[in-house]
Amino acid sequence: MENTSYDIRQLNDRIHQASSFVDILNLEINKVIVGQKYMVERLMIGLLAQGHVLLEGVPGLAKTLSIKSLASAINGRFSRIQFTPDLLPADVVGTMIYNQQRNEFMVRKGPIFANFILADEINRAPAKVQSALLEAMQERQITIGDTTFKLEEPFLVLATQNPIEQEGTYTLPEAQVDRFMLKVVIGYPTKEEERHIIRQNLQPDGQAKVNPVVNPAEILEARKLVREVYMDEKIEQYIIDVVFATRNPEEYKLAKLKPLIAYGGSPRASINLALASKAYAFMKRRGYVIPEDVRSVCFDVMRHRVGLTYEAEAENVTSENILSEILNAVEVP
Repeated sequence: MENTSYDIRQLNDRIHQASSFVDILNLEINKVIVGQKYMVERLMIGLLAQGHVLLEGVPGLAKTLSIKSLASAINGRFSRIQFTPDLLPADVVGTMIYNQQRNEFMVRKGPIFANFILADEINRAPAKVQSALLEAMQERQITIGDTTFKLEEPFLVLATQNPIEQEGTYTLPEAQVDRFMLKVVIGYPTKEEERHIIRQNLQPDGQAKVNPVVNPAEILEARKLVREVYMDEKIEQYIIDVVFATRNPEEYKLAKLKPLIAYGGSPRASINLALASKAYAFMKRRGYVIPEDVRSVCFDVMRHRVGLTYEAEAENVTSENILSEILNAVEVP
């Protein structure tokens, strides 16, 4: 036991040193982003835990600016794809074009070949385009013609969807939404933050510039360390209980939730909850996971993985309401 605690102490020291770049990165991004601390933190969790992020919020909340700033601060390549109903898979992944001089077909790579992809209004494009993007997200590779290309790491997809306009949109199927590690719902800034945003945008010299402060190699190194973060068996059990309570609520004295849940979280939910908790602990410069880490990321990991019945919708019950009940009922280690 003494040996184990010594190992955890050592690991804690290593992670405390290695995670110092998180503060530097935050400072740099905060030069241009005001008041979206929560969203930036979630982007960092996605980046460190090798997951993708689905953002839901009204237009004008700095979603594009956030991922652009993150890409600049990490010195990564940024690509923005505006999803529209007439978009084709080739517009995203690339295509074969005929070169007359050489008398042969050549590969023309699409915008997906970057480190940071902003898939703007993903629900505006038809299923074929969405599935092309999702293959890249899951397999981290692209096939054009008969050639397969590995995508360069780090590779992070930030997809946005607008919750207001539903006309001319294609709802993302559950199986596709499940590929996103986090679904983050963002709201408006406070009055004070909004005042700061106005002042910042009216400066005579324009907006501040984000400088590269971290390189992609450091991020890849940090990802390895995130997986090393210590997770006690009790915390593992806690994660399993939270996910199982979405499948069989009656086993956790939550029988009243049974008619409201159409389906619960899959094993992918458990994996992502564990990984996101480790990434959150790493960002807090700790070498071990505490229950508070799990609770902090639980809503973002789980809100799109709990299916609601018609009964729940009729009663205006949201997946957040269900998750709150579960977190209050499941015993914290």
